[in-house]
Amino acid sequence: MYENSFPNKRYKHTLQFLRKHIDPSESILDLGVENPFTEIMRQDGYHVTNTKGEDLDFNFDAVTKTNADVLTAFEIFEHLLAPLHLLNNTTSKKLVTSIPLKLWFSPAYRSKTDKWDRHYHEFEDWQFDWLLEKAGWEIQDSMKWTNPVKKLGFRPFLRLFTPRYYIVYATRK
Repeated sequence: MYENSFPNKRYKHTLQFLRKHIDPSESILDLGVENPFTEIMRQDGYHVTNTKGEDLDFNFDAVTKTNADVLTAFEIFEHLLAPLHLLNNTTSKKLVTSIPLKLWFSPAYRSKTDKWDRHYHEFEDWQFDWLLEKAGWEIQDSMKWTNPVKKLGFRPFLRLFTPRYYIVYATRK
């Protein structure tokens, strides 16, 4: 997936935000299969378990049967058709999650070759906040950052100052 574009800036911001809110002694269930960021979290001292690639729209046993203190989901919820039920039914008491924000000047991402690598939702920040609130979460902190690309053009110019990523730390109400 990251053959030509390892997301160093996103990983740096995500790890800093995680360190700010989650102690390495707290166990983490990370939604999605093991990935390069899983290893980064482990190298930073976090105890991380990942889901196994199940379709989380239909099977969210992993979040209802976990003993993990923290649920993390980094760029996962935009792929789900119905993230509300998963968020509402987790037994974890803390949540750290990030999403790509909807950009008015760019269509939703869709891989033509990988059916799992498509965005059903690209949220605006207020929409994601509302989803979390409806699912029983209270946002404690959030942050946004840009994702400039090294290309010429109108859209690359807009990416210089338009936030692309949104990360949230929330606790159960």
